[in-house]
Amino acid sequence: MMTDTVCRFCSSCCPVEAEVENNRLVGARRKSFLDPDKRLSCAKLAAAAEIVYSPQRLLKPLIKKEDGAGFREAEWDEALGLVAEKFQQHKKENGAQSIGWLRGMAADWGAPWDYPNRLMNSFGSPNTIGNGSICFVARDFAHSYVYGSMAFPEAKGAKCIIIWGKNDGNTALGAAEGIHWAKEHGAHLVVIDPVETALARKADTWLQIKPGHDGLLAMAMINEIIGNGLYDAEFVETYCQGFDELKQVAAKYPAEEVAEQIWLTPQQIRDLAHLYATTKPAAIVDGNGLDMHREVFDTTRAIAMLRALTGNLDKPGSDVLPQPVPARNIQLADRLPADAQPITSEFALFNTFSETWGNQVQGCVVDAILNEKPYPLKMVVVQSGNPLVTMADSSRTREAFSKLETLVVIDMFMTETAKLADVILPASSCFEKTQLNRSSIRNNPLFLQDAVIEPIGDSWPDWKIVFELGRRLGLAEEFPWQSAEEAIDYQLEPAGVSVADLRKNGKGLRIEELRYEKYRDQPFKTPSGKIELFSERLHAAGFPGVPFADGFGPSPISFASQSVEYPLLGVSGSRDIRFTNSQYRTIPSLLNGGAGAVVDIHPEDAMAQGFSEGDRIGIETPKGFIEMTARLSKTVRPGMVRLAWGWGDYDQKANLNSLTEDDIRGAVSGTSTSRSFMCRLRRM
Repeated sequence: MMTDTVCRFCSSCCPVEAEVENNRLVGARRKSFLDPDKRLSCAKLAAAAEIVYSPQRLLKPLIKKEDGAGFREAEWDEALGLVAEKFQQHKKENGAQSIGWLRGMAADWGAPWDYPNRLMNSFGSPNTIGNGSICFVARDFAHSYVYGSMAFPEAKGAKCIIIWGKNDGNTALGAAEGIHWAKEHGAHLVVIDPVETALARKADTWLQIKPGHDGLLAMAMINEIIGNGLYDAEFVETYCQGFDELKQVAAKYPAEEVAEQIWLTPQQIRDLAHLYATTKPAAIVDGNGLDMHREVFDTTRAIAMLRALTGNLDKPGSDVLPQPVPARNIQLADRLPADAQPITSEFALFNTFSETWGNQVQGCVVDAILNEKPYPLKMVVVQSGNPLVTMADSSRTREAFSKLETLVVIDMFMTETAKLADVILPASSCFEKTQLNRSSIRNNPLFLQDAVIEPIGDSWPDWKIVFELGRRLGLAEEFPWQSAEEAIDYQLEPAGVSVADLRKNGKGLRIEELRYEKYRDQPFKTPSGKIELFSERLHAAGFPGVPFADGFGPSPISFASQSVEYPLLGVSGSRDIRFTNSQYRTIPSLLNGGAGAVVDIHPEDAMAQGFSEGDRIGIETPKGFIEMTARLSKTVRPGMVRLAWGWGDYDQKANLNSLTEDDIRGAVSGTSTSRSFMCRLRRM
């Protein structure tokens, strides 16, 4: 039997058809506008049954033994009872704010993000924390401060496509198919990436930019577009405010002065600015390559302003503003005490730019545990995350989580983080639970992630874990729902849609017909109602109203001041389609045939240091030391190395985040540079 659902093995939330026989998942195939033989294949989806039925799955609650030597199996009643007891104990001893809930990406950011927020807010703690300072949400924040919400590229219909710090062939196959289709039908494809990705090889123009310096390129392009009168004057005059201020700041970044700093030529910058401004429609696909750098907020704001200046906004084939589904905000933030301040209170603008994104500066969790700033955290629940591998400065992160009085982990598999836990609660996979994904809530059409099989073993869906814990904490009125369907129906009531409706429309249900140029009859969702090229909100809060108005600042590359001792520029490797962050390296078919934990070294650098293919190489920064296998590759330029990402569970010696830092954070979004850093190599 084939059933419509959504795969949540990564953040793409691809609509799929799942094949089930005798309540057993057999396989799944991704939906696409392309014929089946032309679709891109996803290794994770091909291994869906292997992941779901992996012998490594956690299938019973686990409680740490009294002597600390390993875990014992427990029933849910005992495990949840212990967790609830610890919640009440820490609340009594140190206040509800001493408990934090740290979310990773693996459970999605829709209802599974709303539910723990609802629980924690009702319990009295403001400390539900996500990882958005280093992934996606800081860019959403920047888009929103320019034109009110995040714009989504319609690359399939574009005549010019700029891929800026993204590699959809390894992250979002549906988007990659649209890009390839447009290229085959005449679109000019530009890739801005320091690494020669598969998309870069396919591109008409590849700009091998210096990591972390994308904001300089964006400002130089703005200057070129304004200086040559290439902007859409009518659109700017009608729908933008702050043009004069932007023009004045952009003049500080002429192509001639910027080019050498970012490894490009002035002509490359001019050509790109002219191409983008004069080719309509044009789309910019910005991605995670901009994240994990301190300047992500202003960099993304500058890129957003390129869209506005050229009028490539909310038109077919450009970057389109969303039409969110009317949904009830169920987070109950009003239940928090008036004086409750989260541990992320230093980043107040980031905390409050959205009604539902909440707090996203995960590094503050480590600060609150180790330094007790702004106050101590004593207990943390980690849901669908693995901070000991995925957070910057792994040594400091491990020190922090080892210091906690109570650690609870909700996950499908044993992780480095889970090994430190007092209680581990086994979660069900995406094919075993019905939920509402954020990708559906924030834009039409609406898809349901529908459970196609029963939970494996004694694992529970995330919603059930949170609901039951809430009831044990005396929050039965806040969690009256006995099923995911009841909760989703309540959340979607303003849209007049139910789970039953979504199941009848498994191919997607559009609540509102697709509209373009919505700004013609409704204002932008900014304080001025216009696109804000100058932000009064930022200015009033003491930040530059225009991106980089105070200069570009010190190098965004970690340890740049120590480049004499650490002469090579290291970058975090691409996201392999077989894995998602640190996940799925327990799955044999996904490991087979892959390169493994490798460091890509340019042949010139290898020759200079006497390295050969397959050598075991030590990589060191001021923060730590790891080991990887050498792979000689011209995908990186001389003087630069690329390190495989996410291998810390599989091999602790290859944990890339042992090299990264979280010492210096962006003032607005709290983002630290963990994407690029100076390092040195030696043969082991």
